[in-house]
Amino acid sequence: MAPKPLASPFVGNWTYRSFINNPDANTEFNDLAFAVANLKIKASALEDLTGTIGGEGWELKLNGSTFYGNPYTVRFQGVGTINDETWVYDYTGYLIPRWPSGVNQRPAIVGSVIRTVAHSKGKAAAGVVASFIAVRQ
Repeated sequence: MAPKPLASPFVGNWTYRSFINNPDANTEFNDLAFAVANLKIKASALEDLTGTIGGEGWELKLNGSTFYGNPYTVRFQGVGTINDETWVYDYTGYLIPRWPSGVNQRPAIVGSVIRTVAHSKGKAAAGVVASFIAVRQ
């Protein structure tokens, strides 16, 4: 009997929040918000990633890869059509290792996202980079 393939540690539902990379410590925390979404990563082979990311009025289909290591790494692209425009975002992230003495630690992915294609009639420019955290629900 063949061994059962390993499941990706990224599979599941995550609460996603991204933040504008503004170094001004006086900026109000709420003014740093870039996006809030539900990130759903589907079961697949260890190296593959599919799923969706979305919020109110938008959803992107995900396609990408995961990489074994310390930390585990994920890289994927989200593509969707929202209000007759194509949205494309690229993501890279790292699964935060468990702290041996951590209390109530939840799995979290931290990383970076780039808007690959401009949308919203040019108001959302291509090339904008933000940081993100996704916490397992």
